[in-house]
Amino acid sequence: MSWLGIVLVVIGVYLALKVVGFVLKLAMWGLVLFGAYWFLAPYLGLPQLF
Repeated sequence: MSWLGIVLVVIGVYLALKVVGFVLKLAMWGLVLFGAYWFLAPYLGLPQLF
């Protein structure tokens, strides 16, 4: 493998880790919003999810 191939592999791994981190952040915010809605819905008179 040439040095160009190694650089492309390193850049690809770096970008893949960035994408995975972004997806995990989105999933955590989704869980936080779901938990907040589930906890606050009865107090605010909003419809229940389940």
